[in-house]
Amino acid sequence: MPEPRPAARRLSPPTPIRLAGLAAMTGAVGFLMVAGSLQLVRGDLDWQRATLSQYLLGPWGLLLRTTYCVLAATIVVLAMGLRAQLSARARSSAPLLLFCMGAAGLAGVAIGDSWLPQSAPDFHHWFHHTCAITAFLCVTTGMLLQAWRFRLDEAWRRYFPLAAAWSSICYALLWLHVLWPPAGPGWVQKLLIALIVVAMWLGGWWLWRAASGAAVRRRR
Repeated sequence: MPEPRPAARRLSPPTPIRLAGLAAMTGAVGFLMVAGSLQLVRGDLDWQRATLSQYLLGPWGLLLRTTYCVLAATIVVLAMGLRAQLSARARSSAPLLLFCMGAAGLAGVAIGDSWLPQSAPDFHHWFHHTCAITAFLCVTTGMLLQAWRFRLDEAWRRYFPLAAAWSSICYALLWLHVLWPPAGPGWVQKLLIALIVVAMWLGGWWLWRAASGAAVRRRR
């Protein structure tokens, strides 16, 4: 008769932090799949010149607006997971606050584009741009600050070089897109969004690994 497996070796349910990492990876992949697919099915838009926000209106616009809101929630979940996983010395409320503000801006873009274009076109123009700028600026700044905090945690210090370089590229690309007219076409904005979302996937993967490693050490 086989002996029961030791309790220490039984599979434990995922911790909230591991679930946060999984949510970040899933949300990032889902967003890239939806946004990427729309570049193929929306023949009415030139993918090289049209910004991603133009896909929020028209065919499949509701799907993309919903995906925006899911991504906004994912940003908050990832930010909270990172703050909970980092050591007390590396924790900071600044990245969490910036990520939450950026997520609110992203959700504002999606929700505002649902009804404002028809009911208040002039206000929609101002509201959309304000929310979009808030989302880009807060998220990229939050990435820079969060990467800087990684160096203060022994377990996360190894991720600091890649996180710092990646976030710096995103931050520089944002200002290049805003200030340099030749970088104004939509493909530059889409590249920036893709880099940010891939960074979210990486953050989720690192969070999953860190939380899984901590769970294994506790069972030993």
